[in-house]
Amino acid sequence: MMARAERVFEMVRKELLQILRDRRLVRVILIAPLLQLMIFGYAVSTDVRNVPTFVVDHDRTMAARDLVQALAASGYFRLTGASARPADLVAALDRGDAMAGLVIPAGFAADLATGRARAQLLLDGSDSNTATVAQSYAERIVQEFGARAGGAALAVDLRERAWFNPDLASRDYNVPAVIGAIILLVSLLLTSLAVVREREIGTLEQLMVSPLSSGELIMGKLLPFAFISLLDFALVLALALVWFKVPFAGSFFVLMLGSVFYLLGTLGVGLLISTISKTQQEAFMTSFLVFMPVLLLSGFMFPVASMPEPFQWLTLANPLRHYLEIVRGVFLKGAGLEVLWPLFLYLLAMGIGLLWFASTRFRKTVA
Repeated sequence: MMARAERVFEMVRKELLQILRDRRLVRVILIAPLLQLMIFGYAVSTDVRNVPTFVVDHDRTMAARDLVQALAASGYFRLTGASARPADLVAALDRGDAMAGLVIPAGFAADLATGRARAQLLLDGSDSNTATVAQSYAERIVQEFGARAGGAALAVDLRERAWFNPDLASRDYNVPAVIGAIILLVSLLLTSLAVVREREIGTLEQLMVSPLSSGELIMGKLLPFAFISLLDFALVLALALVWFKVPFAGSFFVLMLGSVFYLLGTLGVGLLISTISKTQQEAFMTSFLVFMPVLLLSGFMFPVASMPEPFQWLTLANPLRHYLEIVRGVFLKGAGLEVLWPLFLYLLAMGIGLLWFASTRFRKTVA
């Protein structure tokens, strides 16, 4: 038993030294995940702010100016131009200078007093997400303005309150999910290239004639990448908490345990890719071919519930989907094992199954 542990330890040490000698790989491992988190944290956002808006005011009254000011003061719309000619609004939308256009007809102030006022909102539908959100914001702002200006009370006084993410900040929702995407990318790439690199440089045969068994060889190959993935997990987690100040309501132990179970699956997929690839280039391309569908079918960018039903069933075989439910539940809801244990069991079973299948193929490949 001690001899086996020593052989595995020496294999792990060899892999770590080989990685540390490659400065480009070290930069990819340590710097790239932090850059990815910064990009996702700042650039990837579903929040809609400062929508460029063009105004055509045919009424030119105080009431019309108050409506325009209400839109601008909300922070959701930013005035970029005004004109009395509708053609100027059409040109601004065509050029992309504006994404929204407000047309206030003549007689708006007079109709407002009788509750029959009308205004037109034009939206650039080429960005459907921004257009839909901006439309809902504008409808609410105009309705509240009409209730105040017309002196009538709203039919329903709706008081809204969002649980778990009170500000509805997309960053608090997206940044924790980046942890899962980065663990997947790092473990997939490193593991998929491991065996192929040994085969290309001709050292795989030397390892097979060494005292190492195939199981010890697999452990020696996978453990360094598991350590590196967990190191990236810790770095990204620290950046999310310290730099982006994402609220963390749960347990670090639960999050770490879920990450370990998730790693079993990602390492298994990486090892499987390594056994079916002949060159490092092929392994690299296959990893990205796997990475994108896994990311898109995880709920990272689009809700699983909005996907067609066959794809919703397909996502059940995606370990990233279950890990995102864990990481978002721990971060935002403070969920513990008493709630998340079915997801933990699913990830554990999936990880063990993938590692077993990949290890079986690895033994057949090198035999």
